[in-house]
Amino acid sequence: MSIPLDYEILRLIWWALLGVLLIGFVLTDGFDLGTAALLPFVGRTDEERRMVINTVGPTWEGNQVWFILGGGAIFAAWPFVYAVSFSGFYLAMFLVLAALILRPVGFKYRSKRPDAAWRSRWDWALFLGGFVPALVFGVAVGNVLLGAPFRLDSDLRSFYEGTLLGLFTPFSLVAGLLSVAMLVLHGAGWLSLKAEGVVVERAQRFGTVAAILAIVLFAVGGAFVAYGDMGYRLVGVVDPNGPSNPHLIQTVKAPGAWLSNYGAHPWMLIAPVLGFLGPVLALIGLRGRSGTLVFAGSSLANVGIIATVGLSMFPFILPSAIDPASSLTAWNASSSHLTLFIMLVCTLVFMPIVLAYTAWVYKVMFGRVTGEEVRLNPDFY
Repeated sequence: MSIPLDYEILRLIWWALLGVLLIGFVLTDGFDLGTAALLPFVGRTDEERRMVINTVGPTWEGNQVWFILGGGAIFAAWPFVYAVSFSGFYLAMFLVLAALILRPVGFKYRSKRPDAAWRSRWDWALFLGGFVPALVFGVAVGNVLLGAPFRLDSDLRSFYEGTLLGLFTPFSLVAGLLSVAMLVLHGAGWLSLKAEGVVVERAQRFGTVAAILAIVLFAVGGAFVAYGDMGYRLVGVVDPNGPSNPHLIQTVKAPGAWLSNYGAHPWMLIAPVLGFLGPVLALIGLRGRSGTLVFAGSSLANVGIIATVGLSMFPFILPSAIDPASSLTAWNASSSHLTLFIMLVCTLVFMPIVLAYTAWVYKVMFGRVTGEEVRLNPDFY
């Protein structure tokens, strides 16, 4: 069949859509994770903690759709990336899934018994369900920037030569802590919109610390990228319409290369600018006690920081630290031309439906959770 879009264009679209899905996950489920990480600290009494839980109670399951869509998009559009990352980072992903499983169990079981110790244990389980994924996701992004320890043989079979502990390097830990700061700030912004009273005041204090840390850690991460031994570059002739075979494109390690896109395309600088501007805007909102401004600032920060990673690396998606020739890019790791087109058509049909019902749910469920509702509503967690 005749495909109306070039292979290069479809690859670019699916590279951008992957970023959109990741940003969608962080903007929605990100404040769920941040709220859970704040739970034991902003809620001192059982009523306050139930208030925090019920700010995310109606929407957290729907927010995970973006996480599933992101994994599905990697599987269908970028099969090489899926094969290498999901097998190589298996233990890290298992750790994330184990932590995420604590969340639904904690929500459902926490209030089954009135015992204070029982509820406190589940509160800390919910904390782990928010903090651990936030940290590991950031560590994973740090390792993507550094390059993953994998190689592809002549038959394109993937061999991963790293360990779980090997993922935790100084730079990846900076990225992990930045991720935690981003999501805690986002959670604080959400609580500023959805909770009331002393819970909001405590959330704003923690949000202030998170915003300052996000600025500092983003700057430290940028220094690592600029002056550290990381970065890769394509050499020779690159055919964006060529077949998906990593061995057909030559890649070399080039420290500092992650900044080269900004020189070639200055408009891309808007991403790191938003990464710094967002936390500053959130700080202004925190000082002025404007929940809307705090949440808008944290959202801008998340968009800017994630976009900075993607734009810095383009066209790389997952470089190899031990065999640069095996690095995966937008030009050599995608599904077929026809597959990408069919998936795009499906996305254009179903994505508006997902966005529409998500917007409707937030519209129906929006409003502050009050202490009185927590005490009187039998349907609350």
